[in-house]
Amino acid sequence: MTDYSVEDMPFRSIDGVELLARLYRPDAAGLVPYVIDVHGGAWSSGDRMNNAIIHEDLAAHGIGVFALDFRLGTAAKYPAPVDDVNYGVRWFKANANRLGLGPGPIGGLGSSSGAQQMGLIAVAPDNPLYTTADPSLEGVDAGLDFFIACWPILDPLARYRMAQAQGKARLVAAHDAYFPDEDAMRTGNPYLVVERGEATRLPPVAIVQGTADENVEHHRADLFADAYRAAGGRIDVHKFDGQPHTFVTANPDADASKAAIATIRAFVLAQAS
Repeated sequence: MTDYSVEDMPFRSIDGVELLARLYRPDAAGLVPYVIDVHGGAWSSGDRMNNAIIHEDLAAHGIGVFALDFRLGTAAKYPAPVDDVNYGVRWFKANANRLGLGPGPIGGLGSSSGAQQMGLIAVAPDNPLYTTADPSLEGVDAGLDFFIACWPILDPLARYRMAQAQGKARLVAAHDAYFPDEDAMRTGNPYLVVERGEATRLPPVAIVQGTADENVEHHRADLFADAYRAAGGRIDVHKFDGQPHTFVTANPDADASKAAIATIRAFVLAQAS
């Protein structure tokens, strides 16, 4: 195991809101990969600590983490929160030397609704819809070396229609609060971005998905993978039988959760080898 430090820091101030990130810095030699995390919560709840159980494990195994807050859907509609994520990725890359971080690979992790946000950055890091100009970040892009999607919402339009059909009022309300309309669900849709041929980057991807997920149909992970491979990308889908939405953070001591974290860890370390 590796010792690590934890530090909260502001990375953006916008509309009177100071956005914070939590940096997990391993005390490790050599190339240290870093994962920039975007939490779930149906776009409307949660914070940078949502996936702390994953962050702590990664840091203890020599993997750095930069976990972002962003404006929630209750305060800012799409695309503003994705702009926060894009800004956070660029800020981290621009400030890595100042923070004393090494030159290792930098990837993204998005869980649930956070995968919609980080997924857009993974496949379209320079989309002007999400790239606010800032002189302090000039010349820095939001490109990622890899992407991990956990129980992901990669096709928000399909999930919206599923929630409507199944009477999941909470999820429908969360979509309506975050997206201005269904056209926005098509635009801010990682799956459709790839399928339409609009992806400008295809980093290696790993998906972690339970088969008993009632918040998103688990076959959506397979459909995304099919489109990603057809576009020329490399992707692996890891299914966990009988596991529900957010199973890793909801029940971290379960064997399936431990196996999923080990899968994430191995994928990240492979990017640095």
